[in-house]
Amino acid sequence: MSLPAREPPPSADASLTLRFDDSDRDVLARAFRTPGDGSPAWRLNEKAHRISLVDGFDRLLAWPVLQGVTRYDHQERTALRVLREMRGRAILADEVGLGKTIEAGLVLKEYTVRGLVHRALVLTPAALTDQWREEMETKFSLPFAVLRSVRDWDRKPFLIASMDTAKREPHRGAAQARPWDLIIVDEAHRLKNRFSLNWRFVAGLSKKYMLLLTATPVQNDMDELFNLVTLLKPGQLHTYDRFLERYVASPDRRVPMRVPELRGLLRDVMVRNRRGIAFTLPPRRVHSLAVRLSPAERRLYDDVTEFVRDAYWSASGRLPWTARLTLIVLQREIGSSTFAVAETLRRLAQSPLFRLDERERLEELRQEAVTISANVKATRLREFLRSVDEKVLIFTQYLRTLQYLGEVLEADGYRVAAYHGGLSLAAKDAAVRTFREDREIFLSTEAGGEGRNLQFARTVVNYDLPWNPLRIEQRIGRVHRLGQDREVHVVNVWAEDTVEANLMELLDRKIHMFELVVGELDLILGNLDERRSFEDLMMDIWVLRQAEERRSALRRLGDSLVRARAQYEQVKETNDAVLGETGEAVSA
Repeated sequence: MSLPAREPPPSADASLTLRFDDSDRDVLARAFRTPGDGSPAWRLNEKAHRISLVDGFDRLLAWPVLQGVTRYDHQERTALRVLREMRGRAILADEVGLGKTIEAGLVLKEYTVRGLVHRALVLTPAALTDQWREEMETKFSLPFAVLRSVRDWDRKPFLIASMDTAKREPHRGAAQARPWDLIIVDEAHRLKNRFSLNWRFVAGLSKKYMLLLTATPVQNDMDELFNLVTLLKPGQLHTYDRFLERYVASPDRRVPMRVPELRGLLRDVMVRNRRGIAFTLPPRRVHSLAVRLSPAERRLYDDVTEFVRDAYWSASGRLPWTARLTLIVLQREIGSSTFAVAETLRRLAQSPLFRLDERERLEELRQEAVTISANVKATRLREFLRSVDEKVLIFTQYLRTLQYLGEVLEADGYRVAAYHGGLSLAAKDAAVRTFREDREIFLSTEAGGEGRNLQFARTVVNYDLPWNPLRIEQRIGRVHRLGQDREVHVVNVWAEDTVEANLMELLDRKIHMFELVVGELDLILGNLDERRSFEDLMMDIWVLRQAEERRSALRRLGDSLVRARAQYEQVKETNDAVLGETGEAVSA
């Protein structure tokens, strides 16, 4: 086979004069979607390489190959500024809700399109690893894998790892032994202490480019700002002693001085976009659909709770972690639906985790559950839906609850798009597409709370409430985010005298969670003086045998949340005072 005559490649001098033309966008888009063999692909690849030789970052070449990314001016300005002025080393410090992840993805994709990044590492809290992977895959077509084995450091050039895993051996040595083209650190305020293992681990990584993402570079004192900037660009804020002498006004290192001069230095390494007067997310309206369980549901709920409490504090002491986790799932499922809990009761009745008498009790509970054919929460949901004439997202944690609701709603004549973790990527895409085009209901497990932007709808129903508040926030964030131009309605369905009722008391009444911008809750919970997850705290309170003990423990947790929110508000004020705007105010 003879190949077509090839045009001579541009000389080094000629490459300096290449310019990116709008007609080249189609070339790039097709180059990323064309099979890599045959003469047509060869010619297309040659054209794409010519485009990649464009000198300088006068515009972003990555846009044609992105999927489902809305183009916002402040994000494009940020990416170009990082590429042009900061040479790929920057702190992205936008206020929450403005899309730091998208900005980081834009920078990374631009470097990969131009052939400048072949190995990249994302370091993030463990709870966000899968969310990052899905975001990078679906929006940026970047083949990231989540770290599972120490061998992945060699086998996976695009890797996502939790900071807590990566910083410890054997992963620490493996990560630091390899060169990285680009490293992204999410929630980089966790690097605030230069004597911490986190800071020393990241400092020891070999990297050409680095992006640090945090909405709050200053959380307690000015030391934290110095430590972050020094990690990124040593010497930018002078030596530590010189920094204290020139920019810190108080012995406790909380009060800055020479702020305009300090901001000038920060502009070389930091972009901080803020929501300007013209830009506000639409308001949220929160609706509570509280229900009273039917007599049969009430009896089953109380019986399951009694079993959980008895097993949790067994005669032999606290249960092993595996058994305790099983009990947490059981208690959460009974708060979702009797259909969710029935199958789990069947499995546990055959489990060696429990004694013979406990397994007999579990079988009795299973038989009690399968006699219940309808749930009051579903009836209340159907009443609500009859009052709504628009698309609605309904979230549940459990597939069996989803299947039950799907049957009920379709019997009522609704067209339902079902979305859950068991679907292939193509099936998930089809569910979103059909919901957008002609379905009234998007019925989803937690899988729909991650990585999918559904701003064309504006009503979210939490049919059950995860004990992890960040899961609730992720659900709401599918519609209440940049690009939403209508008022958002959040509908919470919960039963009286349940764990979920206590959860609503804490999150809604104590810290007004549903009024927060997406991303703020994580910063508030990070201020809780607890090493345990919020879910564990809730479980420890719920299994207390005496009602007064439970009430007292809930009051203490509520007080801690109130203090944590107040601390967050103070941190916001501090960051505004120190940093101001090292980007631009964002307009709608």
